[in-house]
Amino acid sequence: MSQRFRTSAQTSLRDRSQLLGVSDYYTPPSSGRSSPYDGANPYQATGHRFADDLEGQNDEALEGLSAKVKMLKDITIGIGNEVRESTVQLSQMNDAFAETSGILGGTFRRMNNMAARQGCRWLWYIVFLAIVFWFFIVVWWFRR
Repeated sequence: MSQRFRTSAQTSLRDRSQLLGVSDYYTPPSSGRSSPYDGANPYQATGHRFADDLEGQNDEALEGLSAKVKMLKDITIGIGNEVRESTVQLSQMNDAFAETSGILGGTFRRMNNMAARQGCRWLWYIVFLAIVFWFFIVVWWFRR
């Protein structure tokens, strides 16, 4: 059995005739169109054409990948800019709301002080304004 797989100096490691038990194992010749191997020695690449084809394919793939990487870089830069702008806008809105809250708090405090000094008269003024406002809305609604 060990003699069956033993290689000699004149037989190649890729020679399958000993493994298959067929002494006249025949491989049909290649057309040469799509094979990177030479017809004389099927175990060696021809060199220039094969390397040029592979290098051309690698260049095309590299160009495609570099375009995708550039597109992703532009997208991430745009996202970063948007996040920074949104953060600035949110902090400005927070400051504006805090200021508005202070102003409204002061206004309600002054209104409550005025109401406490005037007694119940201010309630009648608000009721009168509500009735007048309601009257204008009803008239406007029917005249449309």
